[in-house]
This record gives sequence, structure tokens and C-alpha cells, in this order.
Amino acid sequence: MNTPAHLLIGAAIFGRPARSSMLIAAFAGAILPDLSLYLMAGTALFVLAIPPSRVFNELYFSDAWQTVFAIDNSFLLWGVLLGLALWRRVPWAIALTGAAMVHLLLDFPLHHDDGRPHFWPVSSWVFESPVSYWDRAHGAMWVAPLEAVLALVCGVWLWFRSVPLWASVTTGLLVLAELWIVRQWLFFFVNS
Repeated sequence: MNTPAHLLIGAAIFGRPARSSMLIAAFAGAILPDLSLYLMAGTALFVLAIPPSRVFNELYFSDAWQTVFAIDNSFLLWGVLLGLALWRRVPWAIALTGAAMVHLLLDFPLHHDDGRPHFWPVSSWVFESPVSYWDRAHGAMWVAPLEAVLALVCGVWLWFRSVPLWASVTTGLLVLAELWIVRQWLFFFVNS
């Protein structure tokens, strides 16, 4: 699933009450499982000037990168953190860890050949879903529009909850980003 959709869904579910602290925690939790990818790919592409084909066809699948992805996409680690947040009854921590867990639950069934080892450290097994959120050869033509609709519904839901101005602007930008990304996946990144 695309990161803007994760952010919108995480904030819609866990950004309650519509206070800045809860929304920030939900947005942060929703992006944390993808943050390492952005940092590593951004550094490789823009600082080290490594060609995109090498970054996404070699480095992405390297043992080093997959180890990092295993840690920040582990159901077990996020589950323990969510359990601790619930046990301690810390609202912002519940929002953060809950949004991260929803991120993982949505990603798990939507990665065909680019999934993560979600059960690390117990297992390095990677589920190869028959469907993909971006790969047209594996259903993206119907998954991506559904994802966009869900993100749009979450964005509208956030606006109707009277979120602070910064969150309204962020929500609007995330909705636009999601729609742009889905358009790019469906019409330019053809993999059929």
C-alpha cells in the first residue's frame, strides 16, 4: 500500500481525539514501517547517486536492506510495543503503535514479490501474495483504485472530525499525493 494511504488510514483510525498530539502519533506510527526505505533509498539515490535500477532491483533485495525491513515491519515487535502501550494505557503510544500495526496488516496481503519478513525475529519467511498494490501483473488495476477510494474516505472522515488546520492541510496533501501515486502506478509503471 502507498505511504499516503497508510498515513490517512492510520490517522483516521487512531487520531482520536482530534488533537495534535494524537494525530502526530498516528501519522508517525503509520510512516515508521516505511521510513527506513525512504531513508536508505533517498541516501542511495540522491547522496550516493546510485542509479534507480540498482537501488530497487539490487539494494532493495540485499540482505542488509531486508534485515532493516524485517525489523521495522515485524508483527512481533510492533505487537509487543502495542501490547505495552495498551497495558500502560498511554494514548499517544497506542495511536503510534496501533497505526504501525495497521500499516503492516494492510501491507501483508498487498506485496507480491517485494514483501517483508513480517514475523522476524522468529522467522525470515516472506509471504508472496497473489495480489499487489502496484504491479499490474498481479491485480494493481483493481487494488490501486480501491486503495485510493479508502484513502479518500479516510481523508474526508478526518476533515469532518474538525482536526486542527495543520492536519486538514496535511490530509489534503496526502489525498492528492495518493491520487497522483495511484495514477503513476496504473499508467506509467506498467509491469504486465
